[in-house]
Amino acid sequence: MHFKKHYTRDEARELLPQVRGWLGEVQALRDELARQEVRVASLMQAGHDIGGNTVNIWLKTFADMRVILNEFNTREIQIKDLDRGLVDFPAIVQGREVFLCWEQGEEDIEFWHDLEAGYPGRERL
Repeated sequence: MHFKKHYTRDEARELLPQVRGWLGEVQALRDELARQEVRVASLMQAGHDIGGNTVNIWLKTFADMRVILNEFNTREIQIKDLDRGLVDFPAIVQGREVFLCWEQGEEDIEFWHDLEAGYPGRERL
């Protein structure tokens, strides 16, 4: 077995409201971090001192993102594609270790796939 935690469909469903919130937060923080990195890069090119508030904001955003990503990590829930909001929950289906697969925008967890198959191997539960 690759994972310590295996989710039933009902357990994964119960976490969906939190997962939706965490994904939205991580996506927003990632976008903010990208904006800040552009700003920092432009200041570095101009030879400005980039310490102080600019770096503090960048570090705070990065730290906030790590806190939320840790929510996924401690539960062994995997983000497979942050842009699409593609998330996998380790599970046991038909006696095999697999992933329950959910994509942002889907109302429910309706698919699973083998650990190596990925999104193209999704099958309906």
